[in-house]
Amino acid sequence: MRTAYKVRAYPTPEQAAMLSRTFGCVRVVWNRTLAWRHARYHGERATTNFIQANAYLTAMKATDESAWLNEVSSVPLQQAIRHQQVAFTSFFAGRARYPRYKSRTGRQSAEYTRSGFRYRDGRLFLAKLDAPLDFVWSWPDIDPASIDPTTVTVSREACGRWYASFAVEVDDPKQAPATGTMVGVDVGVKDFAVTSDGEKIANPRHLAKRERNLARYQRRMARKQRGSTNRAKAKAKVARAHRKVRASRTDFLHRTSARL
Repeated sequence: MRTAYKVRAYPTPEQAAMLSRTFGCVRVVWNRTLAWRHARYHGERATTNFIQANAYLTAMKATDESAWLNEVSSVPLQQAIRHQQVAFTSFFAGRARYPRYKSRTGRQSAEYTRSGFRYRDGRLFLAKLDAPLDFVWSWPDIDPASIDPTTVTVSREACGRWYASFAVEVDDPKQAPATGTMVGVDVGVKDFAVTSDGEKIANPRHLAKRERNLARYQRRMARKQRGSTNRAKAKAKVARAHRKVRASRTDFLHRTSARL
């Protein structure tokens, strides 16, 4: 079974600059390739496979206009092409919507395969970084030096937090022993859920509890000049407020599902 361990990362200013540059290159490669595929299909009625998209990336890096793409690791750029191919396959199979362009204001990420990183004794070395990337391990019962990640995804949320996600192969979990009882769950709006034995699980309404603070942060951001440093700081506060709501919802869902 494949699982992932997501941890907080703390890059140095130099590492943050290189990773930010990598995020930008990944975004440019994704958007330009998506526009090229779109124009190719509507202009020539020709579909594009992974080999053709990868050749387009190679040609893009060979031009003087896009020579700066060679300043970052090539692995995340190739992974962006691979993920886009998967996205189109899912779209044509009816499992997902049409791939969208990436924005520079949202979550940024870059995926490294084993050719783009080294993981030794619990230390992560990424390509183009001259020192290991510091992170905090959150599973005390698992030794970080014992895992063997197949891919590593480094991301930066809109609120400014950095994360690293280690994808690993693990044994299938053992099935929990049968309890001999059954329960039906009906999810609602007024109550989060009602079980068949009469239990009502209240809706915590995490967003409603924080909407006053969120509205205040949004008003402050609206008063700032676009493109200014103060607006960026205010926007980060709005993103942090949304992150807290998202974390509260996730925690509630995990606790409730585990109890049931």
